[in-house]
Amino acid sequence: MASSLSFTRRSFLRQVSELPWGLILLLCAMAVIGLVVLYSSTFTNPAEAGLPLRQAIRLVIALIVLIIAALFPLRLWLYLAWPAYFATLFMLVLVEFFGASGGGAERWLSIPGLVRVQPSEFMKVTLTLALAAYYHKRWHDFSGGFSIHLPALLLIMAPALLIFRQPDFGTTLALIASGGVLIFLAGLYKRVILTVGVLAIASIPTVYIFVLKDYQRERVDTYLAQLTGETVNVMDDGYQIEQARIAIGSGGMFGKGYMQGIQAQLDYIPEQHTDFILTVLAEEFGFVTTTAVLLMWMLILGLGMLIGMRSTSLFGRFAAFGAMATISFYIFFNVAMVLGLLPVVGVPLPLLSYGGTVMLTTAICFGLVCAVHLAKDEALNNA
Repeated sequence: MASSLSFTRRSFLRQVSELPWGLILLLCAMAVIGLVVLYSSTFTNPAEAGLPLRQAIRLVIALIVLIIAALFPLRLWLYLAWPAYFATLFMLVLVEFFGASGGGAERWLSIPGLVRVQPSEFMKVTLTLALAAYYHKRWHDFSGGFSIHLPALLLIMAPALLIFRQPDFGTTLALIASGGVLIFLAGLYKRVILTVGVLAIASIPTVYIFVLKDYQRERVDTYLAQLTGETVNVMDDGYQIEQARIAIGSGGMFGKGYMQGIQAQLDYIPEQHTDFILTVLAEEFGFVTTTAVLLMWMLILGLGMLIGMRSTSLFGRFAAFGAMATISFYIFFNVAMVLGLLPVVGVPLPLLSYGGTVMLTTAICFGLVCAVHLAKDEALNNA
């Protein structure tokens, strides 16, 4: 029997009570940690004084969105997958012509005085839905061949190319990586994975010379210089990473204390309230607390994947794993970037970094996972 949201008091309360509240409370705790760190990172900068309050309001809205998304029947998520994907793809096309600039890129669609959104972030969710819907419908045709994955590759590459043109290299990588996880889970042959990997490595010089923009090449050059131990101009390209390392290292095991970080309070690190929020956490609370926060994220992601594994429907399984892959790559790219293990790519840390669109995307991802949990016994065979 198809799942449905019956608007009677009894059924509504039953569905609310069956939500994975342990997971939701962990997310709320992570968001509160983010607010605490955000307040410290903006305390000495008058221009950013109102950001924590604004983030708190966004958090309340995001929690409401998460609950509403969780109560959406999983069958409805399946029906909305394709319209949502193509609507977001259309928004990315609009960015090409009417995009608002910020940080050297055109990533936003803006209605002055009303709303400003970043379609590339929403594409991470809608791509997951589209891939899950595609494999759900085509699974009976699966024979182990490569041809079944070609449409999935097109679904990934179409938005990836549009996002790369903005340019937003970090989101492009995250989109390709999370989409690639679902293709891998769908049973891609190992020899195909190996071939694609070899071709990707072989294409690196061509991409570096002919595809990357000047500032992107500078970031790659700085990253490679740091890896090889060459001298880097810490007052130019290497400034942000150098200051981040100082902040993380000076925090030691237990940190300097809340709002006592020199790098954070003197605002030495550019974008420390967004992409480099982890440096504030590490400097003021230390290695132990920072590790605990990252382990907390691992627990949250593990619970999300466990929900996916328990789902009866293929769509639910792929949707949950895709949503968790999306959040995982947010975290991976951000932490690796801050530690200097990857070039600076401009990827925020979910629920910790300041940003409304990212928080909303995170809420929708976990709302989808909660919806999969409520419909874990529904096969959706006739969808």
